Amino acid sequence: MSGCNAGGGRLNNAAHPALLAARPGEVSPRSPIPPGSHPLDVEQERDSLVHVPAALSPDEPAPLLVSLHGAGGDAVGGLSLLTPLADQYKIVILSPASRGSTWDAIRDGYGPDVDLLNRSLEEVFRSVAIDPERIGVAGFSDGASYALGLGLANGGLFRRLLAFSPGFIPVGPRNGKPAVFVSHGVNDTVLPIRSTSRRIIPALEDDGYDVTYREFDGPHTVPADIVQEAAAWLDWSRPR
Repeated sequence: MSGCNAGGGRLNNAAHPALLAARPGEVSPRSPIPPGSHPLDVEQERDSLVHVPAALSPDEPAPLLVSLHGAGGDAVGGLSLLTPLADQYKIVILSPASRGSTWDAIRDGYGPDVDLLNRSLEEVFRSVAIDPERIGVAGFSDGASYALGLGLANGGLFRRLLAFSPGFIPVGPRNGKPAVFVSHGVNDTVLPIRSTSRRIIPALEDDGYDVTYREFDGPHTVPADIVQEAAAWLDWSRPR
């Protein structure tokens, strides 16, 4: 998608369709999900996937990261972005799949993808003990744009936002003050950096967000060292 409206916009509407209702800790986890990657069975087609890291203690609430695929992708693509680090950092990864070729707010406004994510989160919260202070959302390309829009709208739920090569911030409400990590390749020809991240970052900083920004010498991709830095940045034990 193009990088138009890179600065995004804000709405203050308590009933806005970008808002998620699912919250951890409201019910005790049942039928724990075993380690590994599994479908959630919330949809017959393009189902959400969850990855539970090995050696996760059932008695200690775990961090959760929602991972959003790029345009034309699916839940497998979203999961593969960060799964290699899940066991190392003991992070549960949830990867939904957009209902269309990309996420709803990229084209038509929030709607069916928010509904799917809400149901997916509810299922994870029923099955895995999740620490409400350590929940984040990440994405690449269109998924990064969606992660920013959805994350800023649901700052009370998502405490960390990771956007790898975003295009813009979809219009929506702003709640809370989640910390933000953004990376972008200076040679990106899909979402050129000058019209995207170099506009997004100043706008977020002007609005008072804590932003960590990394540019790298590369195209429209997520280098391994950037993923490692982002995972280290997700150290929720570090005071902010």
